[in-house]
Amino acid sequence: MLGSLLTFFLVGLVTLIVAGTVLSVVGMAMGLASFLLFKVAPFLLVGWVVVKGIEKTRGGGKLSDTDRKWLNAE
Repeated sequence: MLGSLLTFFLVGLVTLIVAGTVLSVVGMAMGLASFLLFKVAPFLLVGWVVVKGIEKTRGGGKLSDTDRKWLNAE
């Protein structure tokens, strides 16, 4: 009787420890995802739009003759 109660106690304790660990890992992953989505992604998007705007005003990233010769030399 006492042995089965201790077994149930240990199984419950292990279950709580594992569940807490899993939930903390999931929470950290969600926190990292929300940080990247709401803090980093807007800066990347604004930077990408600025670079695309600069490319359009400067001719769209065409290669110069020197660059083309260097690439074809290999």
